[in-house]
Amino acid sequence: MPIKKYGVLAATAVERRREGSTDTPHYQIHLRDAHGTDYRAAVNVESQQAPSDLLFAVVEDFRHPVTGLLPDPGSGWTDLSSKPGTASLDYIRGNLFDPATLRTLPPDLAGADNDLADLLDHYVQRAINDQAAAVYLIGQRFGPEPTIPDKVFGFRPGNGVHDIHMNQGNSGRFKADNGVFQDGGLLIHLPSENRWVAVFLAFQSQSWHTDDEHGNPITDAPPRPVDPTGGEIQVRIVAALVNPVGPAPEDETVTLLNASSEPVDLSGWHLADQAKHRFALPAGPLAPGATLIVHRAGGFELGNHGGAITLLDPAGLKVHGVAYTARQAAAEGRTITF
Repeated sequence: MPIKKYGVLAATAVERRREGSTDTPHYQIHLRDAHGTDYRAAVNVESQQAPSDLLFAVVEDFRHPVTGLLPDPGSGWTDLSSKPGTASLDYIRGNLFDPATLRTLPPDLAGADNDLADLLDHYVQRAINDQAAAVYLIGQRFGPEPTIPDKVFGFRPGNGVHDIHMNQGNSGRFKADNGVFQDGGLLIHLPSENRWVAVFLAFQSQSWHTDDEHGNPITDAPPRPVDPTGGEIQVRIVAALVNPVGPAPEDETVTLLNASSEPVDLSGWHLADQAKHRFALPAGPLAPGATLIVHRAGGFELGNHGGAITLLDPAGLKVHGVAYTARQAAAEGRTITF
């Protein structure tokens, strides 16, 4: 069954503590909300299941519609429904970041800037030192435990959030935690710089392709792409006109590019919107280097308040995905490029 008590903590970072070699080392963050309630965020920096080093991706200028769906800064804990169109995260379906940018780091090594705890420290210390910074931790809540002080920072009641990582595609004893739209992450809003920073974590043992019902690994699916230049992706989404000039119904379009050196038969391929509505692509070959402008039809929608567009192959597996914000969609008649 999926993880319990999934949600988001909106608070201010107060202090942090690095753990050394333990059975399950974490990077610990002490946070406090606007009501004075204390929380601890336990962020995994090592996997119990081999390989032990975690995958991470950092987006220094995170632009995604999910930021507009988060609760108010400092508001404390908010439960989330595991479904699209909410602040719930899904590393596969939400198009939060390019999976090819995921890299590994060891949990904790001697020296500076050479391990995952160092990387987390860079951003968390930035948030601690900036009183205006708003921190959001998405994962599974633990506590409150009225009679038990927090085991790391000592405040009462013990209370916080963990599982701040991908929570699907697990196998073995962790398969019971699988679910869709229940992944974790660390988001930091820096108002003085007018930007968001996002940190995403995953285990190397997790599958990148999962079923839409349970988030379980799909057998014989291709591995996660690892080329950040996009060289492994034959067909990609390169542009979208989500807010055409004129009244509804508007002629929304998505532009595809065959970046490979061979024709690609698009028979059985689909586009999917943020709500997972699908639209079949025209059957037939797309020549190498050629583009295809697809005109929206049916229930497939590109909302003006931000959204996601996903390209699916005939097996229903994700080939490529993009996301856009309400700000990008605000200019009527402007084509968004990805």
